[in-house]
Amino acid sequence: MKNTNLSYMESVHKSGRIWGIAVACVLFAFPVALSLIFGTLPDFGVLLKGVFATAPMYWAVGIVEIFTYVPMLGAGGTYLSFITGNISNLKLPCAIDAMERAGVKASDEEGEVISTIAIAVSSIVTTLIIVIGVICIVPLTPILESPVLVPAFDMILPALFGGLAVVFISKNLKLSIAPIILMLALFIFVPALNASTVGIMVPVGVVFTVIVARILYKKGVL
Repeated sequence: MKNTNLSYMESVHKSGRIWGIAVACVLFAFPVALSLIFGTLPDFGVLLKGVFATAPMYWAVGIVEIFTYVPMLGAGGTYLSFITGNISNLKLPCAIDAMERAGVKASDEEGEVISTIAIAVSSIVTTLIIVIGVICIVPLTPILESPVLVPAFDMILPALFGGLAVVFISKNLKLSIAPIILMLALFIFVPALNASTVGIMVPVGVVFTVIVARILYKKGVL
């Protein structure tokens, strides 16, 4: 008899590869379609310079993210997150919170399923909110741009991650001290780091935390 768990994982990897390749083709198809519609081509010399200047960083981040997110989200959750995007700001907190409430881990079959469902639901909800936002953006613009509400909107992400941080820091107090100090030092003393670099710093923080955890475990602190 075929192993049920293996069959499920095979289907996850098959679907993940198919949709991943499909999304990549759609992304490449957009600039190609624009070139065909307007009958123009980019300056390939300038384009290649830009690619060679930025691609190495994204290759490195992409490789690190695979090893970072798979243990945290599971295979299905990782495929779905990479396709839908916005991992560190939305998909990761949703999946971790769902697994935390269910008392499972991404390495378990139950955790794999719950993580995937949580990310799928968050993607659907995000899409619905965007649709509503597009429809209502014109009448709501004066309200959203009100000086009274601007500080509240600026604090949405810090509030989200602050709530998650309290939960996980309280459960892993000894382990959390080192990465907190590292991130505070980096963002305070390296002005180039800002909100746009969060996607890069999350894998860096995870790798650093794993290394610290290993050292503390060897010393018998954990």
